[in-house]
Amino acid sequence: MTEAFSTVAVIGAGTMGRGIAQLAAQRGLEARLFDVSAAQVEQAGREVSSQLDRLVAKGKLSAADRSATAARLLPTSELSTACQGADVVIEAAPESMDLKVKLFGEIRELSPAHALLGSNTSSLSITEIGQRAGVPDRLVGLHFFNPPPVMPLLEIVRGLSTSEQSVDRARALAAVLAKESIVVRDFPGFATSRLGVILGAEAMRMLEAGVASAADIDRAMKLGYRHPMGPLELTDLVGLDVRLAILEHLHKELGEQFRPPAILRQMVRAGRLGKKVGLGFYRWTDEGPHPAE
Repeated sequence: MTEAFSTVAVIGAGTMGRGIAQLAAQRGLEARLFDVSAAQVEQAGREVSSQLDRLVAKGKLSAADRSATAARLLPTSELSTACQGADVVIEAAPESMDLKVKLFGEIRELSPAHALLGSNTSSLSITEIGQRAGVPDRLVGLHFFNPPPVMPLLEIVRGLSTSEQSVDRARALAAVLAKESIVVRDFPGFATSRLGVILGAEAMRMLEAGVASAADIDRAMKLGYRHPMGPLELTDLVGLDVRLAILEHLHKELGEQFRPPAILRQMVRAGRLGKKVGLGFYRWTDEGPHPAE
């Protein structure tokens, strides 16, 4: 750990937020996990506790380290409590520009002037968020991947007005969190989302056209291209609603190649959002994904 980072506030206790908070706590940082919903905060605490128990059961975390990690995780439903004295504030709220601007406006008032501000957005403009929230030089994109404690990449996004100091601090944070980092310009979809969603969307169109089953489409990419996970399984893991929001934004910004497939809209309307609800392109159990009916 470095003295530059001792306390991280994570804003949003959904799948990504709780994963980022768990990662920070495992790496020795005090991790304050905020959500406006007290019930969501409590659920996130239980989920992280279960994840830590699984790591102990698999021999990947000692009982002592599990206790220390849990002690460093501080759930709260008070934004001021989360932000006070934080060295880094990472927003992991839903993909809404207005919501993120509102949050960072509040974070600006509640957090120390030295705090690095990061958004986990996977597609929205860091430049626009920072400018509208009054923190153009302090804001960077900190795009983690699901699950954050496992995936090795941190995509750092430099806004048009992001200072070099903020980018350097983001790189230093990546090192503290044991992540490999890349730095990309603020452009719709950045590098990873733009490539990832186009592959996922084409897989959905193939499924719509009856080219192959979801399992065989995914197997083709895993065995033929050495992807660790197929594009449809990955969509389930990310969340179909999240993928839809990204595609809608990129369709607006970049053009027809990002138009969301009809099957994606239908499944989101039906509540088939992927692993987090147990059903998407696959049916999910504790043993993993199975063919959906």
